[in-house]
Amino acid sequence: MKNHHPYIISGLYAVTPNDLDTARLCKNVEAALRGGVKLVQYRNKVADTGLRLMQASALLALCRSFKVPLVINDHLDLCAQIDADGLHLGATDCDLGAARRLLGKDKIIGASSYNQLDLAQKAEDAGASYVIFGASFNSDSTPDTLEVPLSVFTEAKQKINIPIVMIGNLTLDNAAQVIKAGATSIALMNGLFNAKNIQETSQQFAQLFTNH
Repeated sequence: MKNHHPYIISGLYAVTPNDLDTARLCKNVEAALRGGVKLVQYRNKVADTGLRLMQASALLALCRSFKVPLVINDHLDLCAQIDADGLHLGATDCDLGAARRLLGKDKIIGASSYNQLDLAQKAEDAGASYVIFGASFNSDSTPDTLEVPLSVFTEAKQKINIPIVMIGNLTLDNAAQVIKAGATSIALMNGLFNAKNIQETSQQFAQLFTNH
């Protein structure tokens, strides 16, 4: 299934942290956008329905002012309610094909593929706009994180025709390796939003794509 959304999925991709303070969340996302983020995913696993609606609506207005798409993690109903630019789905979330039929051909739909190339291929067949692999690099804070060898990107690049995103414990050094191996985009959450200077960190990661 061909995707018709107007956005090109590439460059730095920001995934929001679980922040209940909407003003702080928007301030931090704005700093990331000023630094060069090209796609924002609103993900908040601790907010209730009302707060998710408030935060997602605020972020959508902010992203629109930067002409950057906002995708909603998991919540198809919220995505449809605020007319966000798209949806991101994990393996246990709603069916991707059903989401594509409901949202239409113009919306971005991303799919988590973890370390499984076959999941990525199935997602592409079902109408995904991009797939996320993660994580290539293990971390002390998340020792149970899946490790994805860089060869997966090289192989995926040959077998998949949609953009490939990498997430998980990325630093400026290892992100450059991932881009070189074939990732179209890199996704950051803690590595971006826990930084002392979010805008500067965003600029440094975004620069990796212009250097490549």
